[in-house]
Amino acid sequence: MNIKKLRKMEWWMVVCAIALCVIGLIALFSASYDSNLDEFKKQVIWLGVSIIIMIVVMFIDYKILVKLSPILYGISIISLIAVLFTEEINGARSWFVIGDGAFSIQPAEMSKICIILFLAYVISIIQRKGRNEINKISKLALIILIISIPIILIIFEPDYGTAASYILAFLLIIFVAGLDKKYIISAIIIGVTTVVLAYNFFLPQHAKTRIDTFLHPESDPRGAGYNILQSKLAIGAGQITGMGVLNGNQTQLGYLYPKSTDFIFAVIGEEMGFIIAGAVIVLNVIIITKSIQIAKGIKDEAGAYVAIGIAGIFLFHTLENIGMTMGLLPITGVPLLFVSYGGSSMMTSFIFLGVLLNISSQRKNGMFNK
Repeated sequence: MNIKKLRKMEWWMVVCAIALCVIGLIALFSASYDSNLDEFKKQVIWLGVSIIIMIVVMFIDYKILVKLSPILYGISIISLIAVLFTEEINGARSWFVIGDGAFSIQPAEMSKICIILFLAYVISIIQRKGRNEINKISKLALIILIISIPIILIIFEPDYGTAASYILAFLLIIFVAGLDKKYIISAIIIGVTTVVLAYNFFLPQHAKTRIDTFLHPESDPRGAGYNILQSKLAIGAGQITGMGVLNGNQTQLGYLYPKSTDFIFAVIGEEMGFIIAGAVIVLNVIIITKSIQIAKGIKDEAGAYVAIGIAGIFLFHTLENIGMTMGLLPITGVPLLFVSYGGSSMMTSFIFLGVLLNISSQRKNGMFNK
């Protein structure tokens, strides 16, 4: 890769991601202080490994990854099936535990890029005969089947939050690919109907409890509504500048749980205040915006679909994690990318960045690269 391509890369995304990681590490230091900083130390290791992987990925032509995507998709499906036969951790079969349990890998996270690459591959092949080919029932059914298989497997784990992130990424990809409005309207109607039917007849009780808690957390302040209420208290207590690292009441007294993953934003809000919490939101918005710009600026359709799919993942995690800590959205256990504790999430996020950097290096007089 020459210097010219390196200059075209959207380095601001990397700057924003590193800034988020630094904020996350500070919050994680505080959140894991009562457990000998075990999670903090692991996260530092994962961050170092993830940055190295990002550098490697950004030098790999994304078109090669797209061509390899059928193999990557197959490996992902196998891993999502295999994880269903592992032991439950916190009520879900979502992790492959390595060694004595010091590290674990979540295949649903690692499979995100493989699924997005394969969707881009299939759609770009379908559209070789014309952009409108995607609106043929048989072709659209094939695309839906491709995304349905991993989503169903992830739901079986169960991990509804991660499954929802796949759905949003898929919807953005097919929208950008030129899906007919009649299908979009039909999908909305089917989606609303499915949600109503699922809530009343199919969702397990713990999932229904989460939705009820979101709507009325005060109805069970010591039970199902406890986490949401404590999170809102923590964020509100931080005010403008925060209570100081290691000084947050909800964080240090153990009222927030799990404070290093799902509710890391509440830790930031309480101990670092509105200014830093607001900065986290702004940094995420910049990353999402840059991802969309890359999708608009690349002339290759497959590259555009990959970029917009990644933007969808970033968007979902930002909205859902921050929204649930504020009581605006149901709790789903979705991490805040680059910030929450988790090696699989960290590695996947930096792989996304590596792919986006490579795509951005190949833009030629696109809308945002004149």
